[in-house]
Amino acid sequence: MGSDQTAAARTVAPVAAPTTTASAATPATWCPSGEARAPESVVLGVRSGSDGQVVYLADPVPASEVLGTLPQGIEPTRVLRFASHCVSACANRRGDDCSLVERVLTLPSATADTRAVPRCHLRARCQWWQQSGVAACHRCPAVTTATFREDELATLVADPSTTPEQLAAWIADSA
Repeated sequence: MGSDQTAAARTVAPVAAPTTTASAATPATWCPSGEARAPESVVLGVRSGSDGQVVYLADPVPASEVLGTLPQGIEPTRVLRFASHCVSACANRRGDDCSLVERVLTLPSATADTRAVPRCHLRARCQWWQQSGVAACHRCPAVTTATFREDELATLVADPSTTPEQLAAWIADSA
């Protein structure tokens, strides 16, 4: 999780959610913090500026078309956010819910969540949107898939064993 959540997310025009071949095995929802190398993965957005907020793409781009174009040595999640199927085997999955979005929503917001939500091609099929609505959309641009500096809070948020109560206690103790 990026530490600077104060900048307003830049937005782009809404478009349809990523498309896949429909089948009984196709998950009903997508993860907005997905795996870059999953076969169905698409680029959700680009990390931008000094605050690292995500700027969402207007149209989904298959991750497979982008991964080979990144300079060698650059971790894809350092510059891009990916979306992929929300799967039951995910460490963040608890029944039908995503515990990661619950932990993200435990964090205090640096800004009032009264602003417009960022436009996103994933929303119609997004697990976080279906589970937590607008609150998740306000926080989504600040979510990082990988942490590249020592950040205890980001490590706690990313850890599937951390509960929202533990996060709240850590935040209270750090204040």
